[in-house]
Order: sequence, then C-alpha cells, then structure tokens
Amino acid sequence: MGFPGRKTLSFFLIFVPVCLHGVLSQEAGPIRQRKPFFERLRRLEEQSLAQESQSLVLAVNQSQTTVQGDLDHIKTWMRKTQRRSRKVDSRLLALGYALRERSQQHSRERKEREAQREALSGLALDVRALQDTLARLTQAVQSQSTRLAALNGWLQVACPGTTASAWAPAQPGMPSPSSLKLQGGRQVFRASPESMDPPQDFPGHLQGTREPPGSDGQWAWPPERLGEICNVGPALVFPNTSTKNVVFLSPGFLSGLRALSVCSWVRTTSGHLGTLLSYATEENDNKLVLHGRDSLVPGSIHFVIGDPAFRELPLQPLLDGQWHHVCVIWTSILGRYWLHVDRRLVATGSRFREGYEVPPGGSLVLGQEQDTMGGGFDGSEAFVGSIAGLAIWDRVLVPREVSHLATGKELPPGAILTLANAALIGGFVQKVNCTCLELCP
Repeated sequence: MGFPGRKTLSFFLIFVPVCLHGVLSQEAGPIRQRKPFFERLRRLEEQSLAQESQSLVLAVNQSQTTVQGDLDHIKTWMRKTQRRSRKVDSRLLALGYALRERSQQHSRERKEREAQREALSGLALDVRALQDTLARLTQAVQSQSTRLAALNGWLQVACPGTTASAWAPAQPGMPSPSSLKLQGGRQVFRASPESMDPPQDFPGHLQGTREPPGSDGQWAWPPERLGEICNVGPALVFPNTSTKNVVFLSPGFLSGLRALSVCSWVRTTSGHLGTLLSYATEENDNKLVLHGRDSLVPGSIHFVIGDPAFRELPLQPLLDGQWHHVCVIWTSILGRYWLHVDRRLVATGSRFREGYEVPPGGSLVLGQEQDTMGGGFDGSEAFVGSIAGLAIWDRVLVPREVSHLATGKELPPGAILTLANAALIGGFVQKVNCTCLELCP
C-alpha cells in the first residue's frame, strides 16, 4: 500500500516542473517576437522626427534670411529717406533764407523806387521852374529886340552909313559883354559864337527826352546777335528727360578749387532749364551744381556750391530755343560770382561761399542732378537740349576772355575739363561733330 503513493508523488514532482517550464516558454516566445517590431517602430518614429526637425530648421533659416533681407532693404530705404529729408530740410532752410533776402531786396527796391519817384517829382518841378525862367528870358529877349530895333532906326537917322545887319541879332538872345567891340569910334553889337546856336541836346535836357527805365528798374537792352560761330568742337544732344541720358566727365577735379569758370554754348527745347552740371562727393551730393527743374521759375537756375548754399541765376533768354553762350564764374575771395550771357554781364554778387574750397575726388556729370554719388537721378531735373564747347577752368576768366569765347575767337588757356573728357555717354545722348553752331542739332 505504501509503494503506489510514493510512485504517484514522484510522478507529480516530475510533471509539475515540466508543465511550468512549458508554460513559461510559451509566454516568453511572443515577447521575444514582439520586441524587434517595437524597436523598428521606434526607429521609424525617430527618423521621421529627425526629418521634421531638419525641415523645420531649414524653414526657420529661410525665414531668417528673408527677414534679414527685408530688414536690410528697410534700413537702406530709411537711410535714403533720412538723407533726402535732411536735403529737403536744408533746401527749405536755404529757401527761407533766400525768401527773406528777396523780401529785403524787394523792400529796398521799393524804397529806391519811392526815392526815384520823389527825385523825378523834384526834377519835374525843376523842369517847370526852368521852363518858367526860359519863358521870362524869352520875353526879356523880345523886349531887348524891340529896343535894338528902335536903336537901329535911331542910328540910321543919326548915321546914314550904318547898315542894319550889324545890329540885327542872329538868334533871340542877350549880347554878352565880350560881343561889344569898338569899330570906327563907335560901339557895334555882334552876337558871340556861343549864342548863335543852342546845343543840339538842349531841348532834350529841358523836356526829358531820355527813355525811362523799365518797370524792373533796369534798362532794357535789345538781344545781341553774335553772328556765325564756328570751331566750338563737338555738341551733346539730350533728346528727352530719361534718367539714362547722362554724360560722365573723367577725371573729375584732381585738386580742390577755390575759383572756377564754367562756360558753354547751350540751347534748350524745353519750357524750363534742367540741370546742366552736377558734382557730387561721398560727403555731399551737391558740392557744385547748375541745377534746374520743372518746379522752378521758368528760365531760372540754382547755382549751388556746397549744399545748401545757392544763388538763383536768371537765364530767361535761353528759353527762345536758340544758341546762347553762358559763363558762370566764382571765386572764394569775398565770395564773388558773375553770370555772363552772350558776353553781357547779367548778374553778379558777393559773399557766396567766401573762403570755401570745392573738394576733389567726386563724380562730375552733365544733364542730370545726382542725389547720390554717380546716381539718384530724377527726370524732373533732367536737361533737354544741346550743349557745345563746354569747358571748365580753375581760375576766374576776365571779360575779354569771355567775349572771345562768345564770339568763337579762341579758347582761353588752362582749361582743366572739356567735352573731350566725356568718358561715358549714356541713354539716348548723341555726340555730334558740326563745323558751326547753326549746323548743330
């Protein structure tokens, strides 16, 4: 009876571990099979996250680049805007100063006109008094003539040999003591040569025959025709207001200028004068400018030296579409300047940039006004027309040299720049060789 129970217990002890091992091995098998799948899934998620992060980094970098470019454009625009605002402010200040000067000049001219009117009124009174005196003298002369006629009749009765012609006065006038001469023991009146004929301009002085000045207080001079002008060199033709129409002169000013003379033949086909010449440096884009635009008074031009200082020059004769010779001259000594048109001095002044020096190393162009060195052109400031015989000197030309230039006689020595220095001709500008000005377009 004890043997069977012992066999059963032994069998149970062997069977239970085996079953437990089988069960445990069945549970561990799926876990091992599932583990590689999760690892692959995790790696795929990591790869997708890495790709998304790289795409996000690239997008952020591109956004930063775009934003930085926009910021650079905004900064550049702000600098240009600030520079232009400063220029506008300086021009407004200069314009205010010019307006004050003009108002003061107008008040002075008004006072001068009032003084002239008063002087003319006094002169008219003097003329009337002189006319009254002349009338009284005429009556006295007529009375003396009557007395002389009576004396002549008495003399003919007393001395039959005396002729009446010796006593008859040639002109109404009183005989001077120097005309009394002794002839044959008696006095004979002879009219002195000075009293025979009045001066030719005598009636004019009495009646004011001289032509009065014009309403502007200046004498009106007729335009002068200079005749045929030849041998002035090539001409530059600026056909329209395109900002590409520009001519660069090279080299520019190699040394500082304390005096200069700019002379040229000019013909414009527009209703206003554009910019003839512009010299700019990195420091200031208006170091030397002969500047015109459509908003200025027709025919006027601003002569700028070291912005904002300028003088407004009258060039209205240039609007007739014909060739005219223009010379603008300046010196830092007392700030004197002169404007000659067709050899005539039409404007002058002083204390304009006294002691100033135009610096070297800038950009010199014709036909456009520079807002930046070598650029920043505006079509409203462009020159439309033709330029010939342009030359620049670093000294003051004397009137004789200006006259020789205007009549085509000779080019004064020492010119530092001419149209031969035109290094770059842009846009639609044409360089034309013509023998005489009348043949130039």
